[in-house]
Amino acid sequence: MNTQSLPINEIIHGDCLEIMPQLPSESIDFVVADPPYLVNYTPRDRRQIANDINGEWLQPAYAEMYRLLKPNTFCVSFYGWPHVERFMGTWKECGFRPISHFAFIKEYSSREGYTESFHEVAYLLAKGRPEKPAKPPKDVIDWQYTGNPLHPNQKPVEVIQILIESFSKRGAVVLDSFAGSGTTGIAARNCGRDFILIEKVWRYYKDAERRLAQGN
Repeated sequence: MNTQSLPINEIIHGDCLEIMPQLPSESIDFVVADPPYLVNYTPRDRRQIANDINGEWLQPAYAEMYRLLKPNTFCVSFYGWPHVERFMGTWKECGFRPISHFAFIKEYSSREGYTESFHEVAYLLAKGRPEKPAKPPKDVIDWQYTGNPLHPNQKPVEVIQILIESFSKRGAVVLDSFAGSGTTGIAARNCGRDFILIEKVWRYYKDAERRLAQGN
């Protein structure tokens, strides 16, 4: 890969810790990060989440995201709430500044423990001092159930599109280093942004590749 160019509107099969260092610094306008939550999640169909126990990737991955972002830009990162202190410590160590928090409300329970889980969570992180959006989104957003046909943690296109539209401008380059089934690419394309996706697991990479080719 030419380090002076960007693989625009492509999904790359590989480890983001190997791919991101090949991209030029301050070349990305917005990051959507949906990393492993470090909770050893195993759905009923036994599909695996790579590196969902081993957190050694955490600091180097976010350090690269910070390097790649242009000054005064945003990153939205989902995270595993049982390990919020580990995620938060890493973000701050890498230079990110938490500036808001999202709760995505579900109409169904995704887990039953001491409470029933009816939401997903993410932090809005800033590199530098970005301008406030012209139309800030709500910090509580409805979640549309995908059915998870392509990935055990498949995110709704509508939700990711709200984030991209709010925190980047048309023509921006959006990076997703844990691309899964390619949702971020679909959402970016829908609202006139370019994207770079990286996915390590071959099965999900191929599903995302087919999905992007079909445009849905």
